[in-house]
Amino acid sequence: MTADPAVDDLLRTLAPQVVGIVSRRFGDFDSAEDAVQEALLTASRRWPVDGLPDEPRAWLVTAASRRLVDVWRSDAARREREARVIAWEVPARDPVGHDDSLTVLLMCCHPSLTPASAIALTLRAVGGLTTAEIARAFIVPEATMAQRISRAKATVRASGEPFRMPSGDDRDARVRSVLHVLYLIFNEGYASTHGDTVQRVELSREAIRLSRLLVAGVPDHAEALGLLALMLLLEARAPARSDDTGALVPLPEQDRSQWDRSLVAEGLELLGRAMALGVVGDYQLQAAIAAVHDRAPTAADTDWEEILALYGLLEEVTGNPVVTLNRAVAVAMARGPRAGLEVVDEVEERLGTTHRWLAVRGQLLEMAGDTAAAVELLDRAAATATNEVEQRHLTARAARLRSSGSSGSSGSSGS
Repeated sequence: MTADPAVDDLLRTLAPQVVGIVSRRFGDFDSAEDAVQEALLTASRRWPVDGLPDEPRAWLVTAASRRLVDVWRSDAARREREARVIAWEVPARDPVGHDDSLTVLLMCCHPSLTPASAIALTLRAVGGLTTAEIARAFIVPEATMAQRISRAKATVRASGEPFRMPSGDDRDARVRSVLHVLYLIFNEGYASTHGDTVQRVELSREAIRLSRLLVAGVPDHAEALGLLALMLLLEARAPARSDDTGALVPLPEQDRSQWDRSLVAEGLELLGRAMALGVVGDYQLQAAIAAVHDRAPTAADTDWEEILALYGLLEEVTGNPVVTLNRAVAVAMARGPRAGLEVVDEVEERLGTTHRWLAVRGQLLEMAGDTAAAVELLDRAAATATNEVEQRHLTARAARLRSSGSSGSSGSSGS
């Protein structure tokens, strides 16, 4: 947004609050979000120069409301909105200190939206990012991202859902959608599928910020706590995941003294709170696996038997072939590479053309001493990978094996 991080942080915190206030006042989430985006852009230009207003949220509400009124000058548009206001029973005044951030987050993750549309709308309405910023983060043209946001808002509008906090089963379903969207945002940030960097910190950190918002709203939700714990335990490794040249550093080779121990401690505390609630789910199990890695002083100290047991539980919960692939690495580390290869081959039909499957099988063949076969698969994995850093890592690994003819170092290729 601006060159002032403090202003950026404030605007992103206020964005969903202002969207909520303006949506309730005017009964139109779609138009309110557009108006607030304009207000945020104006503030990002003026506040660093003029200084912060005495009441930043009120300033944004006023600016967005004026923008909305200007848009609604047309009689036809006014009649349509007036009818919507009556139908939705929009309150005339805002409760003192009321914060609609969680309501906005739940609305942006409407179950009828595709994940791509929900991600785009969430980052704009709740994250306060501009369409251009979101497009850059996902490496797509701005026009493409604008279409996604427009379609998302049209879907929410067509649902006829009033702007209010869902309740009961509807709220539970919506929270599950939010968790999925935040997980996808974090994953794209932590392990970018495209581009020339290992990690897109602006996305992973935004996912963490939004997950904190969710946990504040549903503090006793086990999976919300588990997801935030997972994010923190993984994000803690960020400083060690690439070297000075930007090259990928696999987990076994990372300098663990660079890991952020404050994030590890917070992640472990959140995981403990989640487990104490007695409802174990996908995100908690993933966080538990990350915790085993983060607690190990060195790669050699990793408790692979515990990780193997956790992957077995996660596989039962999700039925996801990627989990099976990760379990294969744990099997290899605990029982040997040939046992791991047997597990890898179980999901060849579903994942055999992906770079991840090719890379894992290549890694296990390398561990087993089958250098020629390992080189072939690592070359194929590099050709299939879409992230440039990962491509270079796999290519370099294959080249080292090809030139040395040795089995190389063993260990998980995760990071």
